[in-house]
Amino acid sequence: MRGVILYGPGDVRVEDRPEPAIEQPTDAVVRLAATCICGSDLWPYRGVDSFGEPVPFGHEYAGIVEETGSEVRTIRPGQFVIGSFFASDNTCEICQAGYQTSCIHRELVGGAQSQRMRVPLADGTLVATPGVPSDDLVPSLLAASDVLGTGWFAAVAAEVRPGKTVAVVGDGAVGLLGVLSARQLGAERIIAMSRHESRQKLALDFGATDIVTERGDEGVARIKDLTGGLGAHCVIEAVGTQESMMQAIRATRPGGHMGYVGVSHGVELPGEELFFSHVHLHGGPAPVRRFLPELIELICDRQINPGKVFDLELPLDRAAEGYKAMDERRAIKTLLHP
Repeated sequence: MRGVILYGPGDVRVEDRPEPAIEQPTDAVVRLAATCICGSDLWPYRGVDSFGEPVPFGHEYAGIVEETGSEVRTIRPGQFVIGSFFASDNTCEICQAGYQTSCIHRELVGGAQSQRMRVPLADGTLVATPGVPSDDLVPSLLAASDVLGTGWFAAVAAEVRPGKTVAVVGDGAVGLLGVLSARQLGAERIIAMSRHESRQKLALDFGATDIVTERGDEGVARIKDLTGGLGAHCVIEAVGTQESMMQAIRATRPGGHMGYVGVSHGVELPGEELFFSHVHLHGGPAPVRRFLPELIELICDRQINPGKVFDLELPLDRAAEGYKAMDERRAIKTLLHP
């Protein structure tokens, strides 16, 4: 089968790879209907994260189950399924508390930018749709695998509720779907922080009420100007840098909540400032599995359309073009057709 392999910074190749097979009795093999490139994939693509040897890439996936192991009970061949970037048993105490990405048996799922993939812990990881969806729903269901689930978790972690004012730091796919999530959870006002016109337009389409183009201290000042000098009740951080984290914390009012889901790189929080801020912080790798049943229902009922975040679609063999387009900010998110 064909699959994406990252050889080093800027070196993405699509090559023939071995077909996946059942390795454990709890595995499933899925034929991908669609896969995509994640903003977090750009860290190693840019050389910020190093792997040392060529690595099969991709962790977002949706498709048809082709085979299951002998101990799989709830997932069966022929079902259309979506799963998270961490496999989980969904039965341990941590999973039952809603934090499947910290499952005591978790396994990182990789190699999804391919035609087929093996998914461990299939019963706990995969969620089936009510039937095989129409083609136009596939991009939105794929988004639920990570970027929608992550944006939703960020909004939940930030305690977004009806009547609240929300600020979103980051205008990538996760930040934009954080806007959508905040709207769906009833936020009264949603301030998207973005300097890019195409992303501003999508943020407004997803439910943003205000656009702030400033960043850093100027961005914080603008948020406070819009909130009577207090800051937002809820702030979503979807970048993962020192600047974005401090911007998000400082844009949150005392007693407010910040949900952070940007993969952290070089972030060091000043203890004294944090102590006196009275800001609640909650985040980490999103437990997407917790939200998948609800998100699938919203998508299949056509109440939300997160698939609009894909503004570039390419065949799998042209994945390198998709990486380059995202790296150069010519695309928000690239969908790959296997």
